Formats: sequence, C-alpha cells, structure tokens
Amino acid sequence: MRMVEDLYLGDKAQQRRFDILQGLREGKLQPEVYVITPPVYGNNLLEIYPSAELLAPPLCDQDRLIVGIAVTYWEALEVVRRIVDDRVKRGELC
Repeated sequence: MRMVEDLYLGDKAQQRRFDILQGLREGKLQPEVYVITPPVYGNNLLEIYPSAELLAPPLCDQDRLIVGIAVTYWEALEVVRRIVDDRVKRGELC
C-alpha cells in the first residue's frame, strides 16, 4: 500500500490523521474509515473501499495507491468530489 504525497482527507479524517495513517500502515481494523484509490479495472475515475477490505484477500495482496481517506462513506463521496473538481480545474479531465 502506497499513499500519494498530497493526500486528500475529509474533515473528520483530518482530525484523526495520525491515528488513521498509523492504523493503515500497521494493518489495523478501522471501522468507518474509507480509502479512495485509482481504479484497477474498468472506466471508473476512482474507487472507494472500506479500509477493512484492504486487509482481506485479494486486495491485501495488491499494492494499492491511496489518494484519499475519509471517516464515513458520505465524507468519502465528498472527498471524491473534491478530487474530481481539482482534476477538472487542472485540465486533466474533460
């Protein structure tokens, strides 16, 4: 598991940033924590996973790039919206 340098965080995730990042690195179960990754297959822009899925096969065997972290699913949707808005503003998406 890798994380981008300019990681997108939801408001609640920002408040618990250190604990969440440490838990992800150590492979601890963190209910309500969601990670946002680029898609592996298909035409999606991004994918949202509960952090617990990263601990189970087949995702635990993959080296995933994490671009965002949120504490609830709704916060994850908001983080995805921010990521897409930023990419559109930079001209990466049309």
